[in-house]
Amino acid sequence: MKLRFAPSPTGYLHVGNARLAVANFLFARHNGAKFLLRIDDTDTTRGKPEYEEAIGKDLSWLGLKWDEYVRQSERLDRYAEVIEKLKASGRLYPCFETEYELNAKREARIRAGKAPIYDRAMLKLTADQRARAEANGKTPHWRFRLSDGSRKWQDLVMDECSVKLTAISDPVLVRGDDTILYTLASVIDDLDMGITHIVRGEDHVTNTGVQIDIAEALGAKPNRFTFAHLPLLLDSDGGKLSKRFDSLALKSLRQDGLEPMSIVSYLARVGSSDDPQVMTMDEAIAAYDISHVSKSAARFDMTQLLALNRRALHNLPFEAAKAHLPPEADETFWNAVRGNVDLSAEIPHWWDVVHGTIVPPSQPEDRAFLQQALDTLPAEPWGEETWKDWTNALKEASGRKGRTLFMPLRLALTGEDAGPELHVLLGLMGRERTVARLWDAIQA
Repeated sequence: MKLRFAPSPTGYLHVGNARLAVANFLFARHNGAKFLLRIDDTDTTRGKPEYEEAIGKDLSWLGLKWDEYVRQSERLDRYAEVIEKLKASGRLYPCFETEYELNAKREARIRAGKAPIYDRAMLKLTADQRARAEANGKTPHWRFRLSDGSRKWQDLVMDECSVKLTAISDPVLVRGDDTILYTLASVIDDLDMGITHIVRGEDHVTNTGVQIDIAEALGAKPNRFTFAHLPLLLDSDGGKLSKRFDSLALKSLRQDGLEPMSIVSYLARVGSSDDPQVMTMDEAIAAYDISHVSKSAARFDMTQLLALNRRALHNLPFEAAKAHLPPEADETFWNAVRGNVDLSAEIPHWWDVVHGTIVPPSQPEDRAFLQQALDTLPAEPWGEETWKDWTNALKEASGRKGRTLFMPLRLALTGEDAGPELHVLLGLMGRERTVARLWDAIQA
């Protein structure tokens, strides 16, 4: 058993294709199978080395370790060999129509009430006609002659699927410049590399029928592959998620401070009958069941993902959190702030609150009260009882209690109206910084 994830290096990975990477990886590991990362880089006009590098970085960050790594650009000789065999068998045939001519044919068929599929006119081309076309400087693109009838398979998600080949245009598999298209290259790779299970998006269902036909033309037995087509992701409002992919690139989520296992845990469960929960990679592998994926479109809800991330960070032990913390941070600091951290990118702010500088908000109506707070601040030594002793003295001096007592102090000392327990923060800040914060707040 062997699976693959085959992204094109034409952009950064986003949550849509990351979901497919997670599904392939977890499904493979759950069944003790191999996982192949294949870079589909035959599109030299749009593909970039920096995108390929980013794909590897993103998958490694998620913890999706591959067993094999292949680039399609290194297999061009193999593709050329197969292309010649398909030409010799008559399954690949040359076509000389321009894009303008094809559009005109398509519009004419629509006006005549016919399906806008290719009419196979070039199958009737004689050797003399082809020679004249080539003599006039025309170079052909090559179409694959689809079989009659349908291609059926039992899908692991969609159940029984069927594609009527006679309702589809013969696909172009080789461009006029002799470059191969994904539809053919992918089949050759899957056959050569021993891929057994193909997990991808439901937008490939029609393409799957075509690729089964191509595979059988190359000598594959029926049902050579097992397919699973995952419904596409929608946004939380039911719209196309593709419009928001730039903001949902893994690169952006990483910079925003999301934990990789929060993302893996969420993508493993989104659109399934299993409730999202934070898991370790071993737990995610053990629990993954592709039969639990719904046939209906899944909705990507950032609120749910952030809730998972919050839970993951709140439960993160100090040793695991060290990668996110300043080198000087100790376990006391982490235990003090982790309950108020939703994203790891927020940690530096709380470090500044405790050990750096902040800009307190202006509280003109509480200036006299803050002066009382400064006047009643206990002297050293500074310990766990300092906060209690101070607020008791301040309560007696000011007559305040509850929110009117604590909120001005929180705003003055942290610049925030919510956050970690003040008695813990006070101990970490020390008396000198506390005095400076109160004085800054009075002057603000």
